[in-house]
Amino acid sequence: MSTKQAETVVESGTEIFIPLNKLKKSPKNARKMPHGEAAIEALAGSIAVKGMLQNLVVEPEVDVDGEATGFYLVTIGEGRRLAQLLRAKRKQIKKSERIRCVVDTANDPKEISLDENVTRTNMHPADQFEVFKYLAAEKGFSAEEIAARFGVTAHVVRQRLRLGSISPNLMQIYRDGDLTLDQLMAFAITDDHARQEDAFERLIHNREPYAIRRLLTETNVPARDRRARFVGLDAYEAAGGAILRDLFSEDQGGYLEDAALLDRLAKEKLEGAAAELCEYEGWKWAEAHLDYPHSHGLRRLYPSPVDLSPEDAAAYAVAQAAYDALTTQFEGVEELPDDIDERFGELEAEIERIDAKREAYDLDVVNRCGAFVILNHDGTLRIERGFVRREDEHLHSDSPATGADELDGRSGMDDIDEGPPSIGQDEEVANGKPLSDLLVRDLTAHRTLGLRLVLGEQPDVALIAVIHAMVAQTFYHQATSCLDIQLTSAALAAHAEGIEDTATAKALADRHDRWAVQLPESPSDLWSFVVELDHDSRMALFAHCAALTMFAVKVPWDKKPRALAMADTLATVVALDMSQYWVPTARSYFGRVAKDHIIAAVSEAVGSEAADRIAAMKKAPMAEAAEQLVAGTGWLPRIIVGPAIVHAPADGSSDDEDRAVDDAEGMIAAE
Repeated sequence: MSTKQAETVVESGTEIFIPLNKLKKSPKNARKMPHGEAAIEALAGSIAVKGMLQNLVVEPEVDVDGEATGFYLVTIGEGRRLAQLLRAKRKQIKKSERIRCVVDTANDPKEISLDENVTRTNMHPADQFEVFKYLAAEKGFSAEEIAARFGVTAHVVRQRLRLGSISPNLMQIYRDGDLTLDQLMAFAITDDHARQEDAFERLIHNREPYAIRRLLTETNVPARDRRARFVGLDAYEAAGGAILRDLFSEDQGGYLEDAALLDRLAKEKLEGAAAELCEYEGWKWAEAHLDYPHSHGLRRLYPSPVDLSPEDAAAYAVAQAAYDALTTQFEGVEELPDDIDERFGELEAEIERIDAKREAYDLDVVNRCGAFVILNHDGTLRIERGFVRREDEHLHSDSPATGADELDGRSGMDDIDEGPPSIGQDEEVANGKPLSDLLVRDLTAHRTLGLRLVLGEQPDVALIAVIHAMVAQTFYHQATSCLDIQLTSAALAAHAEGIEDTATAKALADRHDRWAVQLPESPSDLWSFVVELDHDSRMALFAHCAALTMFAVKVPWDKKPRALAMADTLATVVALDMSQYWVPTARSYFGRVAKDHIIAAVSEAVGSEAADRIAAMKKAPMAEAAEQLVAGTGWLPRIIVGPAIVHAPADGSSDDEDRAVDDAEGMIAAE
């Protein structure tokens, strides 16, 4: 043995202090997967506060000739070595910091390295949670202080503190293996032990985390609720509202505990917007509603087209030219650069802003009409303008207070008569003696019979009469026609949340508004308007009114198999392609059906192999994965896609229609 080698020999088992820059990773260390960054951070944080609780185990490094190099190889404690190097990099210690080590030259390095990681039992998570709680409650450490002591984030500490606040009874059940960590996290949404235990007792058959959260928050309002988004969480908390924070959900939005307070704040904010509408736009009145009041019974007036000012026209031309130039420049590019995408958004907003100036309400309309201020499904404000109340009908500046045209406006007053007096009234005025009710009924019955016969021989006039009756009810809310046709247009918002905010609903509303601005203000002029329309326009107006009466919602309390079958027939004849108007997403479909339905949908849309890949997932990630997999495939649930699309036969045959009816009735019966 050389003199140098003899001087560096240290007896196995000796504890020595070695400079950090003299320590190296041992090639004989059994751990081949490197330590993660989070683990090194945690060790560095712990060592900074408490020092090294465990020494390193090392052996001297020798060269090919068996000579000691002066360095030591870390057999056990590589993670702690890396943590100290991290601290040195951050200038918390010197690179020459002396590290406590034990020299081991007696044992096989690979074996003891394996032994260090195998013959150990990890602490049960419940024990961890309770000690974290002890550090906060007994030692008075904040979440940030605890985080620094263990090298983790404050959010992780808050999660563990929340888990430490679980009912001791439930914590013992978790220790016994009868609750999973995911289930325990769901119970931790509240720190009320009684509520936790009550929920545990009530959830006998289904203890999925989502079911636990749903039960514990059944009287609360999710932070994603439209009212919460409209009011804002800060404003709600400033008003004294409490929030249950779900520290284990992705958005961590939590649940608002005071629904009554939230409703009041939302209503107050809506009423404030309504007051501003009257103050700044001059409307006579404005009503605030959480939902659109479909049964208001008021007629609506619409804005009139106006010319843009020279300044606005010039600004519009510049914005449109810039938009067209960008469109041409980036045509075919799959993903736009962020700055270009932002520029497109700015130009679109400018074009829409100027476009809105192409229509304006007459001052007379603003002075005597009002608006509804409503909360949209997405938590944004919605304003519907131009409604006139019955008592304000006489305020029209172009007609006397008692003018017939004004009284006959679109106000929902079904009992107002229109046109000249009836035959019986003529004779009563001429002779001073009224005809008996019995005789009037007798004579007008014969006249009705004659009209039925003659009108049935003139289909063109009959069509005009039907269109007149439908338009009067659709746009003027009046049954001013002698045709006993009753139209009903049921609101769909009660059956599908947020349906009024969809692109399809907007397209329908836009079509309705385009007709509304063309119609005469008084229904007295409606007959002439319908007569003067060209055939195509008249039929388009007819189709629009007929379409608004469509109702094919399947509800459990209303059994109409034949009506629903007819809806399938109609969908077949018009070649309805619902993929143009609705797409299945995690929110609209996959998150609302059982896992078996999700797997079946994915299998049908993209194949069984893709379905097998997501079969083991939990419900929420499975729904999100299904949304991504099915996107662009055109897959739709059978109940919305309906029967196969075929077109009406050119010869007027009803074979396809009959077949569609049979198919639809069979589908409904099966369901």
